Formats: sequence, C-alpha cells, structure tokens
Amino acid sequence: MMAMQEQDALCFPLLVNASCRKMQRPPSAAALSFMLLSAISLITFTLNLLVIISISHFKQLQTPTNLLLLSLATSDFLVGFLVLFQIFLLDGCWFFGDSMCVAYHVLNYVITSASIGSMVLISVDRYLAICDSLRYPIKVTQLRVKICVFLCWSASLVFQCFCFLNSLKQPGRFNACVGECVVVVTYAVGMTDLFFSFIGPLTVIVFLYMRVFVVAMSHARATRSHMGIVTERSTTIKSSELKAARTLGVVVVVFIACIMPYFCIVISGQEVVLNASSAALIISLFYFNSCLNPLIYAIFYPWFRRSIKIIVTLQILKADSSQANIM
Repeated sequence: MMAMQEQDALCFPLLVNASCRKMQRPPSAAALSFMLLSAISLITFTLNLLVIISISHFKQLQTPTNLLLLSLATSDFLVGFLVLFQIFLLDGCWFFGDSMCVAYHVLNYVITSASIGSMVLISVDRYLAICDSLRYPIKVTQLRVKICVFLCWSASLVFQCFCFLNSLKQPGRFNACVGECVVVVTYAVGMTDLFFSFIGPLTVIVFLYMRVFVVAMSHARATRSHMGIVTERSTTIKSSELKAARTLGVVVVVFIACIMPYFCIVISGQEVVLNASSAALIISLFYFNSCLNPLIYAIFYPWFRRSIKIIVTLQILKADSSQANIM
C-alpha cells in the first residue's frame, strides 16, 4: 500500500529512481487553479480571435494602427495556447519531453519580446500621428507597418534562440530528474535580455508618450483659447488620433505592469532558474494581460463592439460583409 502511494506521488511511476515528485497541493486548490487557467485560456482565445477576425476581415479597419493591434492580438492569441500547457503543469510534472520543454520556454519569450516590440511600434505610430500629423499618412503606410511587424517577430525569434542556445543544443541538461522542465538563464544573458527586451523599449515608450502628452496638452490649450488655426477636417482627425493615443496608452501601461515582475526578478538575482512551478505566478500575470487587451478595446473602441456584433450574429458570412461600415 505504501509502495503504491509512493508511486502515485511520482510523475513517472515506472521510473522510481529517476522520476520527479508531483507537487502536493489540496484538491480544492488544484481544482481552483484548473478552473482559473481554463477560464483565462478560453477568454484569451475567444476575445483575441475576435480582434484578429475583425481587423483581418473588415477593409475599413485595416489601417496602419490597427495592423499593429493585429500583431499584438496575435501574440495574445498564442498566449492562450500556452495556457493549455500551464494547465497540464498544475502538479509540477512535464510530460512532453525535453525538446518541447525548451520550445515552450523559447516560445514564451518570443511572444513576450514580440509583444514589447509591438508596443514600441504602437508608441512610434502614436508619436508620428500626433507630433507629425501632416506627414503621418506619407510616413506610415500599410506596407511599411507590415515590414516593421515582420522584422519585430523575426528579431524576437532570432534573439531568444540566441539566449537559449545552450538549452537548444542540449535539451534537458539542467533537469535534475525525469518530468522536470528547467532552463537556466545566466546573469549575462538575463541582463542582455533585460536591456533589449525591457529597459530599452520601456525608455522609448515612455519618452514617446511623454512627447505625445505634451503635444496633446498644447493642442487642448490652443483649442480652449481658440488660438489653434486648424480646419474643421484637421480638428476631427486630431481628436480621433488623440483618442486612439489615450486608448493605446492604457494598453501600454497595463502591459508594462503585467510584465514588470519578471524583469524585477532578473535585476535582483545573479542567476534566474525558471521552471514550470516556480514561474507559475509570473507567467499567469502575463497571461492575464492577454485577456485584458481585448476588454480595453471593447471599452474604448466602438468599432470593436460593432464588429463583434456582426461576427456573433453571423452577418460576417454575407458576401459584402467585408465592406461594412464599422467606424
């Protein structure tokens, strides 16, 4: 009886001497974690899929700014896929092999880097739209935005593969037992990642949004005092751009708040060991951010609410639905 209980506590009961032990937690806590992660996964999949379908389908929504939102929604959608792995890791056991373990962590970091890169591009877009509005349509075209998004994702993939090069060469080299999923990020690599994936982009984002804020305040004062010499059309465009800047500013602030805990850990330690159990809280916070972004769009963007209505009611299946007036 004792032997059977001992085997049940192992990730791989047939490998008694080599298997890792399962995490011992109350059944109620395990059930709550399962329901919470399942809800996050479902909400993340559904809401971000709605964003992807909306921007991809409706021609009116395919603006340079929305293409950047499409990139961000794609990364958030992939996060919903990663949550499914997290559900399997509730007992602390990894059943998918050493190669998949490394791929899981690399994908996690690639998505994070691509999300941060998308945030930087969004900040640049808002800066040009507000601070250089006359030349914005010339400087920011759909083709240029697509190229920037492609370079963002490509650079994230190459950079993170370089960071995890040792683990990619020899998957499982840091595992102490069978059923463990561990990758080691050395201090040098961690600090490099910290600068290129957080400090550098964060500095750019804060600087650009401060410039946007200053210009927006100047515009508001000029409007109130009737000193701004603008046409009716340019005033309307300016107002819409300012509203978009405020909405995307909220997205950026929420995103930074959700990813900051990990980078704080990188700064505080000489060496960061990431495994499926110890990183659960930090990863879950990142997952939660992916649920929040579509909710922010739903609150601030009327076009997103209209597009959801068309999609849910299946009006999107009509032949001319892509030409619908969403704005």
